[in-house]
Amino acid sequence: MKIKLFSGLLCLFISFTTILNAAVKTHNDEEAIGSLSGTVTDKADGSPIFGASVSIPDLRTGTSTNSKGQYTLNRVPKGIYIVQVSYLGYATITQRVDFSKTSVLNIQLQLSAIESGEVVVTGVSRATEIKRSPIPLVAVGKEYLDRRAASGNIIDQIANLPGINAVTTGPNVSKPFIHGLGYNRVVTLQDGIRQEGQQWGDEHGIEVDQNAIDRVEIIKGPASLSYGSDAIGGVVNLISPTPVPEGKILGSVQGLYGTNQSLLNGSFRLYGNQNGLVWGTVISAKEAKDYQNQHDGRVYATGYQERDARVMVGLNKSWGYSYFHASLYDDLQDIPDGSRDSATRQFTKQITEDDMFRPIVSASELNSYHIPTLHQHVQLYRIYNNSNFVLGNGNLIVNLGYQFSHRREYTHPEDADIAGLNLHLSTYTYDVKYNYVFANGYDATVGVNGQYQNNTIGQATDFPIPAYHQFDVGPFAIVRKSFGKLDLSAGVRYDVRTFNGQAAFIDTLSNKYPQLYEGNNPTTAPGVSEQFTALNKTFSGFSGSFGGTYNFSDAFLLKANIARGFRAPSIAELSANGPDPGSQIYHVGNSTFKPEFSVQEDVGAFLTLPSISASVELFNNHLENYIFQQQLLNPDGSPAVNPAFPLYNIFTYVQSKARIQGGEISLDVHPLPWLHFENSLTLTYGRNLGSGGNEPDSLKYLPFIPPLHTHSELRGSFNKGLDHFKNLYVFVGFDHYNAQDRFFSAYGTETYTAGYNLLSAGIGGNLTNSKGQTLVRLFIEGRNLTNVNYQSNMSRLKYFDNGNVPAGVQPGIFNMGRNISFKVIVPFDLSPKSKQI
Repeated sequence: MKIKLFSGLLCLFISFTTILNAAVKTHNDEEAIGSLSGTVTDKADGSPIFGASVSIPDLRTGTSTNSKGQYTLNRVPKGIYIVQVSYLGYATITQRVDFSKTSVLNIQLQLSAIESGEVVVTGVSRATEIKRSPIPLVAVGKEYLDRRAASGNIIDQIANLPGINAVTTGPNVSKPFIHGLGYNRVVTLQDGIRQEGQQWGDEHGIEVDQNAIDRVEIIKGPASLSYGSDAIGGVVNLISPTPVPEGKILGSVQGLYGTNQSLLNGSFRLYGNQNGLVWGTVISAKEAKDYQNQHDGRVYATGYQERDARVMVGLNKSWGYSYFHASLYDDLQDIPDGSRDSATRQFTKQITEDDMFRPIVSASELNSYHIPTLHQHVQLYRIYNNSNFVLGNGNLIVNLGYQFSHRREYTHPEDADIAGLNLHLSTYTYDVKYNYVFANGYDATVGVNGQYQNNTIGQATDFPIPAYHQFDVGPFAIVRKSFGKLDLSAGVRYDVRTFNGQAAFIDTLSNKYPQLYEGNNPTTAPGVSEQFTALNKTFSGFSGSFGGTYNFSDAFLLKANIARGFRAPSIAELSANGPDPGSQIYHVGNSTFKPEFSVQEDVGAFLTLPSISASVELFNNHLENYIFQQQLLNPDGSPAVNPAFPLYNIFTYVQSKARIQGGEISLDVHPLPWLHFENSLTLTYGRNLGSGGNEPDSLKYLPFIPPLHTHSELRGSFNKGLDHFKNLYVFVGFDHYNAQDRFFSAYGTETYTAGYNLLSAGIGGNLTNSKGQTLVRLFIEGRNLTNVNYQSNMSRLKYFDNGNVPAGVQPGIFNMGRNISFKVIVPFDLSPKSKQI
């Protein structure tokens, strides 16, 4: 069935690109084709720069300079596009180029200790410099990601950026949080395609291979305008490798080892570009044992095994580009529950259904790569197409995708092959927009995007959510205009989401475990009870944004933006009524919920001088109908449980007004060209406003709000290196997290979290041959080097323990102890031999 579906969708994409290719080529190709060539040199001495990157972000095409500093870009459509030129240790140059008038562009790069000129494509009508966009944005590239070698997944690699956090359930399960909002309030994209895999769930992460991501762009605030419901908190766009320069076949082999979990992470990539026919593949595998710290020893059931594969093939021609992608994510993930022996505090495991006795987990099992009987199996199959067609005086952008998420949790120790949870989610996404320039330089985008989902609950024994259909549609328009030093941007959108949840009945007598009742008389059949009632809901709302950036000079600018966001309640928030084994929660939804609306104001000031850069960004977010979970308690104060599931505490969803405020301050000092001293402070406050009156202290704050966090990093960068060692760097980092005493304490939902300090360090660089070609790239990173015992308030494992903990013992599981990771990348070049230009 899956093979037929994939084949059908493949034919659909090929037919689609063929038809549009013919449509956009109705004009004369020779008249539409432009080219760009030139030389990139050092401004100080005029010497050529070898290996500088020259790219056109909107067209996802680029090249690099040869040993003489020369470059050529062929088959460029004749329009106006931003050209970006960058090289490590130099200030990035961005320039708007009209390819109908310009064919030669020589660039002089200037040595700079300040990283600036970053260009983004997420949430904007066209590729835009971050400093000119009023929307709060941050972006990091492959160099930044490679140096975070100790991160277990792609979200952890970005979780230390100002304003960005992650809610974790062990080292391989992380969900992004932006300014205190996460789960279904942050949309994760891969190459602009929505990531859909039951985001409401706590116990699984983002189903993306971290080795296949070369760039991450983040919108820090409401992005409903461009991405619809669920983007009320922001967007994380994970971008795969761009095509290699024309005529090149480039690849690499990568290996990584982490000491704490004995993590093994290997990856192979190969990309090519022959006359505009681009292709590539990334194949990865990783596995890890249970992680460890001084307080807990090895933490049982935190290991994992992950396998990933992706392929890409496409065309990059004068009419634009069209890329077809297919990927597979396959993760076997242990399920921790934190149970311990009451006398020794050693971890125990469930071995019988009645769970009357739990043996202590042996040392050999804790120190093993073996996946235990109780585990989850998360798979995501994805195919999608990114196309950008030159049409008239603009570009028609079409992003279509299909993904199938299959999530199983095996929770029966005596019947290892029976899944407790078995969810099948099929998602079809569409995003069609037209970017064009009208009147006197107004950049405009009009479009529509959305998705269709079908969720089934399969052969299982636990049913937290019903089977359902969902359809989203949202037309939008965005206009941007530059008036000299002032850049203004505005947009409006209207979203509609429809839910059709199916009724379901559970049969508790016919088999050993509960199962879906499929008979004709659910109301009279013995042992059958209603689990879900039929639900038909429609939600709609307006989103909008208006903001501006004023560049007083190249060194100083101010930004301001106001945005209204919209989010429809998720299926779990509306209909949940069942246990979720991986999270140890019995979820209860509320079908009367209204959609969330937010109004967020952002202001920022940015200073960039030759040896110092500084920024202050503040936000204020007011949310109506904010939905969050709280634990139910019995009259005696003990956690309420469903009698049929005595091990699962009941959590219900509630709705309230809320306000989240905060900001980030950054100060980067460069006293010497090679020395960087980077500092940042992030503060987020979340208040539960209830119905508008004064809330009691236990209800005053919102759950999962990160504490004040400061990060300092002293880094030395030696780009010219020493002899055959180039692009050398060494850094020492210090992170301080305040105690979190502003927590949602009602009903025992959250508890106080003590503050802590973490020390990190790293070193790395490239080994080159006599021709300057890189032979090996090495990245070493150590985290929590002082082996501090700490608990993060953003870690769900903080609350995993026995129901009764001995007096004087800190309950819950602590975070990872010292971890040192060694990452080696060996690049290779299989390009056909050709003469240098």
